[in-house]
Amino acid sequence: MSTQPNPTLQQSFEELSATVPAIIGLAVAAPGRTDASALGRWSTGVAWSTIKVPLVIAALRRDRSRAKDLAVNAITESDNVAAEVLWSQLGDPADAARQVQTVLREAGDADTVVESRRLRPGFTAFGQTRWPLDRQAWFAAHLPGLAGAVGVTDLMHQLCSDHRWGLAAKGVAAKGGWGPGNAGDYLVRQFGFFPTESGYAGVALAAQTAKFQTGVDVLNRMTDWLVNHFRELTGQ
Repeated sequence: MSTQPNPTLQQSFEELSATVPAIIGLAVAAPGRTDASALGRWSTGVAWSTIKVPLVIAALRRDRSRAKDLAVNAITESDNVAAEVLWSQLGDPADAARQVQTVLREAGDADTVVESRRLRPGFTAFGQTRWPLDRQAWFAAHLPGLAGAVGVTDLMHQLCSDHRWGLAAKGVAAKGGWGPGNAGDYLVRQFGFFPTESGYAGVALAAQTAKFQTGVDVLNRMTDWLVNHFRELTGQ
């Protein structure tokens, strides 16, 4: 689902990569294109809290009255307790995973498999879903058009102050996710969408580094690079 952008952009991103203390990756799904453009060495890994967006949509579809207040906390504060309750409202773990996966499929992500098993003690099952950047960017580009997504995308504009970094710091509707790896590393990722004249451009970015704050700092720099090269990346 991904292609390589032009060599000049690749070179520019490689130069950025060489100046940050992280393994980074970026994907952009532009309107009118059939594949996302991908840059960088990092391309796939666990979703962490970014998966809360399709989870909240699935829960609101299932029972809006029960889910709506929890949805606010799950998105704007990335509240894990609220997200776990929403997950439980979808039925048993296998059924819940299928419903969240349906949301991904409707947005054109034909391959990502939502994790139903609690693979790591102390962490959510759904947060361990492996979500490649190119598929996440594709999802982001199609998210505004999904049934029942309007309220969720509004919440993505209302993240709490602690989470307004990267795309969110630029006023973009976004959702981040972060957590420790198994080898002393730390992953910080985020996705969002930009309105353009011909539709929405979806973007997803990630930094694998030593600690959370370093990852945030790197995503801020990546977002600056993205904004500076947005027209070249999207043709918009």
